[in-house]
Amino acid sequence: MPQITYSRNEKLNTILQDWKGNPVINGKFIDPNTRFTGTLSRALRWQLTRNDKKAEKKSETWRLKVHKNTSFLQGNEDRIVWLGHASFFMQLGGVRIIIDPVLGRISGIVPRYSELPCSPEDFENIDYVLLSHAHRDHCDSSSLKKLYQKNKFTLLTSLKTGEIVSSWLPGLNYQEAGWYQQYDLKEKDLRITFLPTQHWSNRYGWDINKTLWGAFMIESGGRKIYFGGDSGYCGYPKQAGELFKDIDIAMFGVGAYYPAFMMKDVHTSPHDAVKAFHDIKAKTFIPMHYGTFDLADEPLGEPYRILKSMEAEKQINGELKMLDVGELFVL
Repeated sequence: MPQITYSRNEKLNTILQDWKGNPVINGKFIDPNTRFTGTLSRALRWQLTRNDKKAEKKSETWRLKVHKNTSFLQGNEDRIVWLGHASFFMQLGGVRIIIDPVLGRISGIVPRYSELPCSPEDFENIDYVLLSHAHRDHCDSSSLKKLYQKNKFTLLTSLKTGEIVSSWLPGLNYQEAGWYQQYDLKEKDLRITFLPTQHWSNRYGWDINKTLWGAFMIESGGRKIYFGGDSGYCGYPKQAGELFKDIDIAMFGVGAYYPAFMMKDVHTSPHDAVKAFHDIKAKTFIPMHYGTFDLADEPLGEPYRILKSMEAEKQINGELKMLDVGELFVL
């Protein structure tokens, strides 16, 4: 039997009692509840299976609305601004945060279907960049280099991911956390905790799960904001709702979910994202991870249409806030 070891950052506080750290087998992180297996065989099946949504996908004309502006970067109010896909700008108590910045094409190759609301050079005085995991649609070297030219931010990320990013950004100050660990921040009114998701991580074919993946709970000014990263539907949001009561905002991915046999373990469909939102018992649901990149077989606008239909049929217990890209959401 392979030996299991446990990994965490011993310098950081762990909020879950008796949590020894993330289990590791042969240098790879594993989810103690769900083993993600069969990736290659499922990928081959995906390539060989006919997409029954192909005609609808081909005729799709829907696009995200983009507010081209820099005004969201001005002012003192607490705010959230969606930058497309899983990228967000936040200002909380005067602290400026960007999550999972992908400010152009993925790796310069995968086309982008929604523009950035402003130029990457417009971002200034960024205090923290949060990276949920190392996949290229969340951790983009070009975007991070552009941000780092004008912003000597501190990186908050997962175990082993900071090592990768620091090789791109000389002198980078970074903290790596395991699940249920809180980063050591200088701000008294800001607390950020790294939490589990059901996903995986890599950048190449040979480094699968060498780095950890996860979600963030951001607490500031009496508010709690959950960024769900990438995840299949599972029990982790419910646990987050039990660990952190009265969550104000929860962000869940709603795209790249079809076909289900390929995607359901690692991404949530709109229906599953709503279930996760109900599990976490937050007040407001902000969907993400749709409309910017075409990463699966569903039409680009299908997640939007499904969620609007669910809202109209009162299937969502709470506020659905479907942000435009670049739209200012003042808290």
